[in-house]
Amino acid sequence: MDAIAKIEAEQLKPDVASFDVGDSVKVHTRVVEGGKERIQIFAGIVIAKKGSGVGQSFTVRKISYGEGVERVFPVHTPRIARIEVTRRGKVRRARLHYLRDRIGKAAMLVKEKERTN
Repeated sequence: MDAIAKIEAEQLKPDVASFDVGDSVKVHTRVVEGGKERIQIFAGIVIAKKGSGVGQSFTVRKISYGEGVERVFPVHTPRIARIEVTRRGKVRRARLHYLRDRIGKAAMLVKEKERTN
């Protein structure tokens, strides 16, 4: 194993939640304001995932006061406390950028994946 791969392996988070594009998630992020630290939740639909290893990231989209808001999160950053999957979605695309053109409830509409026991 070369030196760069070894350093990257040390930086990977061991307990990353398993989620995919189309899933509704709550991303718990650490926010530092002055000397205090608090947890802020960003809840929405995962519309894209990209990269691998340490450079892996995902985009979450939500509707806030009628306006679409997107945030890109690196998966292996220490700023993310945890990723909580609230609902599994069934989609046929790797990227859901078509949700940007939708208005209202239709902008958050993704079929729910059937549960298998």
